[in-house]
Amino acid sequence: MVADQASTASVEKKGAIIYEAKDLESGSVHDNNSFEHEDDPNKSWFQNLVDGFREYKLEDLDPSLTPAERAAIATARSPLKRHLKNRHLQMIAIGGSIGTGLFVGSGKALRVGGPAGVIIAWILTGSMVYSVVQALGELAVTLPVSGSYMSYVSRFIEPSFGFAIAYNYLLGNLITMPLEIVAASLTVSYWDVPKKYADAFVALFYIVIVAINLFGVKGYGEAEFVFSIVKVLAIIGFIILGIVLICGGGPNSDGYIGAKYWHNPGGFAHGFKGFAAIFVTSAFSFAGTEMFALAAAETKNPRRDLPRAAKQVFWRITLFYIISLTLIGCLVPYTNKHLFAATSVDATASPFVIAIKDAGIKGLPSVINVVILIAVLSVGNSCIFAGSRTVLSLSQYGYLPKSFGYVDRKGRPLVGLVLCIIFGLLSFLSASSKRSDVFDWMLAISGLSSFFTWGSVCICHLRFRRGLSVQGRSTDELAFKAQTGVWGSIYGIVLILVALIFQFWVALFPIGGKPSAETFFSAYLSLPVVLFFYICHKLYTRNWKLLIDAKDLDLDTGRREVDLELLKQEIREEKEYISSKPIWYRTYRFWC
Repeated sequence: MVADQASTASVEKKGAIIYEAKDLESGSVHDNNSFEHEDDPNKSWFQNLVDGFREYKLEDLDPSLTPAERAAIATARSPLKRHLKNRHLQMIAIGGSIGTGLFVGSGKALRVGGPAGVIIAWILTGSMVYSVVQALGELAVTLPVSGSYMSYVSRFIEPSFGFAIAYNYLLGNLITMPLEIVAASLTVSYWDVPKKYADAFVALFYIVIVAINLFGVKGYGEAEFVFSIVKVLAIIGFIILGIVLICGGGPNSDGYIGAKYWHNPGGFAHGFKGFAAIFVTSAFSFAGTEMFALAAAETKNPRRDLPRAAKQVFWRITLFYIISLTLIGCLVPYTNKHLFAATSVDATASPFVIAIKDAGIKGLPSVINVVILIAVLSVGNSCIFAGSRTVLSLSQYGYLPKSFGYVDRKGRPLVGLVLCIIFGLLSFLSASSKRSDVFDWMLAISGLSSFFTWGSVCICHLRFRRGLSVQGRSTDELAFKAQTGVWGSIYGIVLILVALIFQFWVALFPIGGKPSAETFFSAYLSLPVVLFFYICHKLYTRNWKLLIDAKDLDLDTGRREVDLELLKQEIREEKEYISSKPIWYRTYRFWC
């Protein structure tokens, strides 16, 4: 009881600092839950537009605070707009990571690993990602701060590791955005569009993505809502069509197909090594799953909406990935010549397109290509959103100059957006004859970024739970507890280490090739990059601690509910309400 009172007092003390933010220009005090800037009806639309780009200035923090406390409070009180609703988070969670990794990358995975290897790899990776998302959901619901998992790493592990992970994540988004824009322009070539128009499509897609993000988080949320609906409908439609084709439907049908291709040419393409090689491919297809948590600081009601978004991952893994890929393995043999297409964004290399074409269905492959195009643009849109928020977080932690933390009155991290927009201009390298070499090495820099991000999330979750235990507090104060618990985070870390070992093995001894330095670093360059950032930060700060002591972990700054006793009472009432309902409702609430 004494510990609970102490922790409540701690939250209330910090809450006074965090949740009363004054706009220095107007002199008015704003509740940090809104930070709303209303347009002045006495000004013209142009004047209000200009005013919207002006900085939202907050009162300076107490200079007596430690750097760690200042950073924690800065991320908690960021004046980002909380415009994301439950429907936005649901669709971001369900369709956020459905992209080229599933629609096109699964083709290469099928060729290298075979249908059995694909299913096993995606099930294992999916279970790992589910554990990661559950852990991240617990952290994000408790502490919905800007920068999300980047902030958690510096706060619950130690600053140098947070610095390295954050910069690796930032590089991944800055590099992926121009790559996805180029990929979108190449996707259009499916319709035999002349190559001379490629640059025009690059410019068009670049403008579209930039325009969406200039509308702020509301623009991002609405765009992802529409993109995700299209992708989800496409997957559901394919599942229905796939079942019909397997049962013998379709113009070119020779009767019931069933598991014919699992017997000839077989379930595995290159044995265990083939399975090991596609493990990273399967992980790449889940990249972006964590995006819902990055938006926690811009969510109206994270305590209600984030748990539902985290739980939706189970359905996405089961329905969209496992079922669709099982059908693909039955419809397309891994020896199909179209799986050997030259580029990873070539729609002709998509097993979804191949299955439909081989069935003799006309017109529908073009529809799938449109979905692939939308998926590519969705990833580019998410990259500029994530990149700009990462820049803001880096600035708040002192890893970038203070000017990079500029947030305007519309809640846009403007300098971060500008930086991402400038990096997006790299997409025009598509006109260069050396574009393949440049893009391959750019991609290599962040090739393992998702593994480092997911691994750090699991470690943060374990450290957060350890901090609660050491400081005499319990999980009763958590509005959402990871369904997988601490063992889920341990499981996630183990599988991530296994994946990194597999990738090292395949990078060193590639399938069908000889060992070479170029092949190895093109697949494993991101690890030296992370180590470089980590060591540089250690040398600069001369802070040689590997972990922050569990008793010193800040478990409170950033909470929106500052009265822990009231929060515990509300949690108990919610549990009692759910337990009083029929079993079908309790089951639904557990999974959804």
